[in-house]
Amino acid sequence: MTVHDVAPRLPAIADLWDLCRSLAMLDAILSPDWESRYYSFNANWAEGEEMASMRNGSGDEYSIVFSAAGAYVRGFGHEAPMSPYGHDGEPWPGVIDDVPDVFKSLVQEPAFTDEDGVPVVTACLWREETDDQWHHGTIDFPSHRVDPDGTTGLFPLLVDRSPEAFQRYAEDCYEVSVNLGAVSDLYALRPLTQELVSSLNAEVTLADLAQDISEIGYPQAN
Repeated sequence: MTVHDVAPRLPAIADLWDLCRSLAMLDAILSPDWESRYYSFNANWAEGEEMASMRNGSGDEYSIVFSAAGAYVRGFGHEAPMSPYGHDGEPWPGVIDDVPDVFKSLVQEPAFTDEDGVPVVTACLWREETDDQWHHGTIDFPSHRVDPDGTTGLFPLLVDRSPEAFQRYAEDCYEVSVNLGAVSDLYALRPLTQELVSSLNAEVTLADLAQDISEIGYPQAN
């Protein structure tokens, strides 16, 4: 899989925004320790910008910035053949060359570059608010490589948006049984109640999640 395969499978911006908040809230419930989570969401990342992120603890990560301009996706597969660190210390040709001006500042965003200012990226997609599809650069992918830009490992829950996909991920990651009905409820952005939280993790309370709920911007029952 490459960005060519990911782009047509990503949902519209608003739907991706909802999905990212659901993923972050589910991980917050299942993993009270922030450092152990894969998925996070910060509704107040910067003025006028919200950010979804994924870190797998092994060097793979993505960041999705949502703003009035649209959405910008940066992915990094640390073992991908298209890593800057295996290609003269520069992003692979075409990956970020065509990013439109409205998102150019995010290419050089310090949070997305290394100590030398090199963009840490192997896959990049974007969609302006008025676009009807996701875009990516014109890329000559390295030949005979199954996952040249790392997208197979980076975006599985963004291209398979079924609750069952999250259940499989979470049961493998956290080695616990995960309630599929509760996952479905959070995918539907059902407001959190203690009953719903407990159905996923009996050791976590709504009070424990107060900061996460606020940071994610997830709806909570009155």
